[in-house]
Amino acid sequence: MIVTETETKRVVNIHCDGACSGNPGPGGWAAILTIPGKSNKKAISGKSDTTTTNNRMELTAAIEALKALKKPCKVTLFSDSTYVVNTMAKGWKRNANQDLWEELDKLVKVHDITWLWLSRNSTPELSECDRLAKEQVVNS
Repeated sequence: MIVTETETKRVVNIHCDGACSGNPGPGGWAAILTIPGKSNKKAISGKSDTTTTNNRMELTAAIEALKALKKPCKVTLFSDSTYVVNTMAKGWKRNANQDLWEELDKLVKVHDITWLWLSRNSTPELSECDRLAKEQVVNS
């Protein structure tokens, strides 16, 4: 979808996290989507059907959050994963997980995304994502 000059993209903040018990092991992911200035939020989470790695769950959290957006948006994506943030923002080399990088690349073409790293649990949203992702691991 192409956004014309007269349309404005909705601004959305995404906080996301992945978790794994063992590496590899059972994994979970979570994301919280918010609109700045509004109190409502959308939390999504899920788990891997197979043994996975923490990096795959971090990527999955970002992918699933972006897939949840119904229209092209201006996104600030917060993650405690240097793997995800620095690969997208600084061009780190992609040595593994090519299937997920390809899926993420398709979504990046739809949205205007700023990638920001935050330390673990530095915001209430990241803390909640951490808790939700770990719940998914326990329920695997």
